[in-house]
Amino acid sequence: MDFKHVKEDILQTKGFFHFSFWVMFYFFMVLIDPSSYPTLYILVDKLVDVSFFVLIVYINILFLIPRFLQKKNLLAYLLSLILLVLLVTPILTLAYVILYREDGVYVADILGNKSMIFLRCLLVGLTSTGWKVTSDWLVLQGEKRELESQNLQSELKFLKSQINPHFFFNTLNNLYALTLKKSDLAPEIVLRLSEMMRYMLYESNEKEVSLEKEIKYVMNYIELEKLRQGSNFEINFMLDGSPAGQKIAPLMFIPFLENSFKHGLDAQIKRGYVNIKMLLQEKSVQLDIENSKPPSLITPQKALKSGGIGLENVKRRLKLLYPNRHQLQITDNPTSYKVSLNIEFA
Repeated sequence: MDFKHVKEDILQTKGFFHFSFWVMFYFFMVLIDPSSYPTLYILVDKLVDVSFFVLIVYINILFLIPRFLQKKNLLAYLLSLILLVLLVTPILTLAYVILYREDGVYVADILGNKSMIFLRCLLVGLTSTGWKVTSDWLVLQGEKRELESQNLQSELKFLKSQINPHFFFNTLNNLYALTLKKSDLAPEIVLRLSEMMRYMLYESNEKEVSLEKEIKYVMNYIELEKLRQGSNFEINFMLDGSPAGQKIAPLMFIPFLENSFKHGLDAQIKRGYVNIKMLLQEKSVQLDIENSKPPSLITPQKALKSGGIGLENVKRRLKLLYPNRHQLQITDNPTSYKVSLNIEFA
């Protein structure tokens, strides 16, 4: 860690906080002092104490900790801190002797208890170490959470950009064909496509959306796939339970759905199918998808990476958003591919 950078950070950015702390600490020590000496003596005595404490603390956090402790050299750090206190102790003792030179008994008591002065200074140094380590850890955790939040937003934007454009182009082409035939299905396609676009572009920008809206998006997606595929393949969807006002991260299911349709309804498969079941309970949602699989599709990793955002990104989103509150199981059989995802709500 750069000494100059840290020094500027404390003096400029955090200067007011540090100054206020030492002022309050000084007056606190004055107030709790039990001695019967005149007020002026007590004020000067505590000023001497605080001055040396400040010296120990800032040499410790500006030099010793960055130079030794943050580089994992614990022994060198402890030895350097003890050496610092050993250097400060006689100087502080001399300051006490000068201040109380007219009280021979007290001066003798000070000279006989230099070890207590040493231990008090060492305690101040170790306390500042604990404060520095704790504050750095809290800052690191805050930066980590901020970075994770930024990563999640980036991954969500990437997800939205990667949602199969062929799906929308093919749907629009089908819509065009239906309008030429003046089919009654055209208004339904327009409505569902409009709802999906609105949800994806606007509502899914939130950290969480209502589970009801997410399910509505899934249902629109499935219905448009049915219209797009016609009677060539078997597509089944079963919904059991009620959303009950629950919220969920947006577009959490779409990578699995997109993958199942892309590979489950392949032209190489004579009787392709996609079976989707969603079970809604009070505190969880269970999604089960099973689709047929063409012979060329060998591994689940390749299968899922070729659609949506990929298996690793899906796992990452689940890990960051639902730590210890989700289970993902993928079963890759020779002729079928199964995904089982359970998400527990807080």
